[in-house]
Amino acid sequence: MAKEITSRAENYSQWYNDIVKKAGLADNSAVRGCMVIKPYGYAIWEKIRDQLDKMFKETGHVNAYFPLFIPKSFLSKEAQHVEGFAKECAVVTHHRLMNDPNGKGVIVDPEAKLEEELIVRPTSETIIWSTYKDWIQSYRDLPLLINQWANVVRWEMRTRPFLRTAEFLWQEGHTAHATENEARQEARMIHDLYAQFTEEFMAMPVIQGAKSENERFAGAVDTYTIEALMQDGKALQAGTSHFLGQNFAKAFEVTFMNEKNESEFVWATSWGVTTRLVGALIMTHSDDDGLVLPPKLAPIQVVIVPIPRPDPELVAKAEEIANGLKAKGVSVKIDLDDSKRPGFKFAEYEMKGVPVRLGLGARDMANNQIEVARRDTKEKDNVSLDGIVEYVTELLDDIQNNLLKRAYDFRQANTTRVDNFDDFKRILDTKGGFVLAHWDRTTETELKIKEETKATLRCIPIDAPEEAGICVYSGKPSSRRVLFAKAY
Repeated sequence: MAKEITSRAENYSQWYNDIVKKAGLADNSAVRGCMVIKPYGYAIWEKIRDQLDKMFKETGHVNAYFPLFIPKSFLSKEAQHVEGFAKECAVVTHHRLMNDPNGKGVIVDPEAKLEEELIVRPTSETIIWSTYKDWIQSYRDLPLLINQWANVVRWEMRTRPFLRTAEFLWQEGHTAHATENEARQEARMIHDLYAQFTEEFMAMPVIQGAKSENERFAGAVDTYTIEALMQDGKALQAGTSHFLGQNFAKAFEVTFMNEKNESEFVWATSWGVTTRLVGALIMTHSDDDGLVLPPKLAPIQVVIVPIPRPDPELVAKAEEIANGLKAKGVSVKIDLDDSKRPGFKFAEYEMKGVPVRLGLGARDMANNQIEVARRDTKEKDNVSLDGIVEYVTELLDDIQNNLLKRAYDFRQANTTRVDNFDDFKRILDTKGGFVLAHWDRTTETELKIKEETKATLRCIPIDAPEEAGICVYSGKPSSRRVLFAKAY
């Protein structure tokens, strides 16, 4: 199976597409720019979704659902917001089809034109804040902490499964607060939560920071981002959290009576991550033999393969081991399909990134041992059947930690500090990765750097120390280094 995967060194983009296809994660669809998420790919998304949903609820958020369609007039109420999304919107203009009088299938009924066009949601701030106007009357109604799991449509021209598609799945949080300070704390808290999730569960280290004014979410006062580094040296924006100020509250006239019985506009946040995280998992950990998954997000954490054809004694021992692991919260599959040879099964589970494979044969049973293979390092060992459950549970933790360390070490080795524009360009052209450089904080300079190098300002790291210097492009004073990279 690995021979069917293009190597990363030969063609990274094709390598990625090969893994998506060969690991059974997604297919192209009949709709241009959209994908079909296959069961195994969706199972990974479910693991991501369920863990994040738990974390949101632990911080006081609740789920709701809002309409897919947004009246066009709603997008006109917040000028920056509509400008940011205008070129990506899919628009519904009619509500009925009819048979073609010429007998050529169906056509749009010209008599069924909508009085007002509907936008297929690119994001839900407008429809949600029009609803919040009815929900919020008093300070007692605040804070309002709502999350939505949904799909959105952004009409992308260049697409790639999981990373960028016209339709994708995501969660979007939309919260309302009585004070600016509460809203800012909410946006930063979610920013930290996203970083905790990506590092603890995805084993993917991220840089936390604020977006430049040019890169902020349309309609936001401040945007916070987590930036990850992929194996090809490109950055990936893995999640964003936005402090919206009172922009949407003013646009939709959402006010509340405070404790002094005075009317005030509400303060807002929004935040989200998407199925792009599945793509991030692939590009952070996988290799030329297929998918590599961190145990905490693997749909199957352990597979047990009795060898050769399953016999009752082998099956009984496999079930005993599986039950012991399941009691520890481990997801286990016993492969009893005798139509495939063991070598084929091993390659298949390697391709799918199953963290641990246990091979159990008659000779193993006689020697009271079992073969244990770990996906991250491909190391194999013969381990005593006595205490195998404890051994495997500890091994899963070790694999999770090793993947994080490996990704962290890669990021460290591919993060470079530069002090002049010649070095800036040379590093991006030869090495890639993250570049820490001084910037004069002007949009003009940011756009010129992007034009000349194709690198974007990923974020102003929150832990960037005060450091006097000069902008690598303009030579003007700078107070700290910021993060640049070529990106997805």
